[in-house]
Amino acid sequence: MSRGLGDVYKRQITYHRRLVRQSCFRVGLYWQGLTHDLSKYSLTEFLVGAKYFQGDCSPNNAEKEEKGYSSSWLHHKGRNKHHFEYWIDYSMPGSKGPLLIGMKMPLRYVVEMFMDRIAACKVYQKEDYTDASPWLYHQKSKRVQAVMHPESLALLNHLLQMLAEEGEKKTFAYAKQLVQKDRISRWKKMPWKKAGQTR
Repeated sequence: MSRGLGDVYKRQITYHRRLVRQSCFRVGLYWQGLTHDLSKYSLTEFLVGAKYFQGDCSPNNAEKEEKGYSSSWLHHKGRNKHHFEYWIDYSMPGSKGPLLIGMKMPLRYVVEMFMDRIAACKVYQKEDYTDASPWLYHQKSKRVQAVMHPESLALLNHLLQMLAEEGEKKTFAYAKQLVQKDRISRWKKMPWKKAGQTR
């Protein structure tokens, strides 16, 4: 890995994080915007990313083609809750269906996943990017459709379709409303709130 290639890769992931941060801030996800993809700077992920960097697709795919697996991706998906793979778990004993299933993702992570898809398309497609790009890319992701929890997938689909059809401004305003309602709902369920209601 050349130092120059490492610098280019670092600039790309930093630019990607900046795009996600700006989008997350627009909908009220401040902490997630600040902490998004920080694990990419860890040695486990950064060295692999710089080595297999191509500029127009994920370096994880190149590592997987060479090794049969991606150590960087395995590290990344286990530390970043905006990836649906983080939420894959085994099914309950005796239940019918697949052994591994997608758990329902908290709404704020589905929204962060949505922002991540937008930023990735902007980084890789550059001037060819349109509001329809994330939706078109998502439709090709068969494994997402097969494994992601149906409710989480439905929300992601809705956001991506709305973006493609109605644009960023309206979709982000809608996402902000969802985030605010979810935050209020979670706040009301806090243990100290319940304790106060019983007094």
